[in-house]
Amino acid sequence: MTARVGVVVFPGSNCELDVRSAVRLLGGEADLVFHTETDLSGFDAVALPGGFAHGDYLRTGAIARFSPVMDAVTRFAADGGPVLGICNGFQVLTEAGLLPGALQKNAGLRFLCATVQVRVETTSSVLTGEAAVGQVLAVPINHFEGNFVCDAETLQRLRDEDRVVLRYVKNPNGSLDAVAGVCNEGRNVVGLMPHPERAVEAVLGSADGAVLLRSFLAAGAGSPRSPRVEARAS
Repeated sequence: MTARVGVVVFPGSNCELDVRSAVRLLGGEADLVFHTETDLSGFDAVALPGGFAHGDYLRTGAIARFSPVMDAVTRFAADGGPVLGICNGFQVLTEAGLLPGALQKNAGLRFLCATVQVRVETTSSVLTGEAAVGQVLAVPINHFEGNFVCDAETLQRLRDEDRVVLRYVKNPNGSLDAVAGVCNEGRNVVGLMPHPERAVEAVLGSADGAVLLRSFLAAGAGSPRSPRVEARAS
């Protein structure tokens, strides 16, 4: 079954077309969902793309967290649906309390735009199910506030529960414990700062992001809350 992904668009998002194109290139279906929508029941998975939601005027993701669609995203996640936050989407998920920690300004106060190496730390997440532990991927980053932080207790819990999904091989932004991506307790919500949607074709420099998005699509296709899985089972 082909997964249908809802790509949430906030005012200021600018990576939604990249995510939609990457999903379609990998054989999935994708539709844009404006931030005023309140129903995500027609989707198998949901992605929050990068950009500058609401201009990041208060704090990255802080205003977007109150968009009507985020209530639907919260319900979708609570039902076990795969949710992916990329870059600014990761920031929104932390502000919404769907993921732990926060993203602050990069060490050195520099905007970073480069291809970095990240290491897969667990395959027990909707983003890494088809990858291999220890696999190193070349994926672009493009952010100013990608420095992951949390308190010591939260970090220990993330380590103990195997919830650090990706780590930087060489930490570019000062992230605590070189964290590049984390998941929630249910392992169906994942946020990461690198952009896998920009690394699905070798002609663009790397196709290493494809394994991550294929994992996400596979999780969506097999999700127990997918309306099409439910219809098939009935």
